[in-house]
Amino acid sequence: TRMMARVLRSSLTKSQPVGLTGNSNCTSHENTKSQVQDISLCVGNTMLTPNKLSKHLQSSSYIAPAKKLARRCVQIKYEEEPKIDRLSSNQNGIHSDTHPQAINRNSNDEYNHCAGTKKLKMEDEEKALQSRWEPPHWQEVLKNIRQMRAARDAPVDSMGAQKCTDVDAQPEIYRFQVLVSLMLSSQTKDQVTHAAMAKLRAHGLTVDNILATDPDTLGQLIHPVGFWKKVVYIKKTCEILRKYYGGDIPPTLKDMCKLPGVGPKMAHLCMDIGWGKLTGIGVDTHVHRISNRLGWTGRDTKTPEETRIALESWMPEEIWSDTNLLMVGFGQQICLPVGPKCSQCLNATLCPFGINPLSKSPKINSPLKLPVTGKAC
Repeated sequence: TRMMARVLRSSLTKSQPVGLTGNSNCTSHENTKSQVQDISLCVGNTMLTPNKLSKHLQSSSYIAPAKKLARRCVQIKYEEEPKIDRLSSNQNGIHSDTHPQAINRNSNDEYNHCAGTKKLKMEDEEKALQSRWEPPHWQEVLKNIRQMRAARDAPVDSMGAQKCTDVDAQPEIYRFQVLVSLMLSSQTKDQVTHAAMAKLRAHGLTVDNILATDPDTLGQLIHPVGFWKKVVYIKKTCEILRKYYGGDIPPTLKDMCKLPGVGPKMAHLCMDIGWGKLTGIGVDTHVHRISNRLGWTGRDTKTPEETRIALESWMPEEIWSDTNLLMVGFGQQICLPVGPKCSQCLNATLCPFGINPLSKSPKINSPLKLPVTGKAC
């Protein structure tokens, strides 16, 4: 009612005052929406009923306001219709708000929408899986590497981290020895690491015993390793293990990476060997070098961590655990850092580096250059 009055007041001149009445009263502001049909209009001194108002406006210059009035009336009538239906339904004992057909229709619409969204999501995942990049002939290349490593006679096979521990020790002591051997193996040959671990085990390689050993003595025990920082890392690690883990190693990858001197490669290998949990591929310099030579990274990666992310993007998870030991031994015997024995390699015709050994990165038959994204542990 107020909207009708405002529309007409804005259109009519001051010489023709406008008022709205309902039945016999001319108090337009007190009328409710349900009384719209009974409202009359006062134009000047003349009171117009709805029928007379229509004829008056058709013969005057107020056609535009009349159209607005008609549209407003229809809108009000339309808004009031559901209330009337709802009232009559309630009188008959039927609640339209809880009508089962309406509920079922809305539920079905929502279900169909969710099902369609889920179907589209599954189709997108299937397309992404089908379009996932993987290096050409990688199954054949891996099969040849396994064949060349069948003897398992590389240094890592007999002196790697898994061979430097006391298998008869208590589980927490065994896991601690795995962690220490991996910390010592950084930038160190397996022969040197194995010799240092033998001295530590003879001295007593437990958390409490290492904490009771002075730094000078500990440095002499691991002297072949040649890195004094490792003494500091091992001592600080032992303090953390005793304070927060009861002398055991962290059970999660995230906490493992927080230990001093422990990087992603050590953490993934320690979780696999120590806890039997596969969290990722342990990538060292051998795996990093060979993967780039084979073109398995999709692009030239600069760090072992970039290589790990690239490999895990396409390599089946069931072969992650064996990848480090397999490729480290292959890098120690055939795919050497300097002077690789490409003439003895079964992948000489499949490896981009073997085809063009003078190039630092694969150029012939190399895969697409794909970006590598991801975060370290």
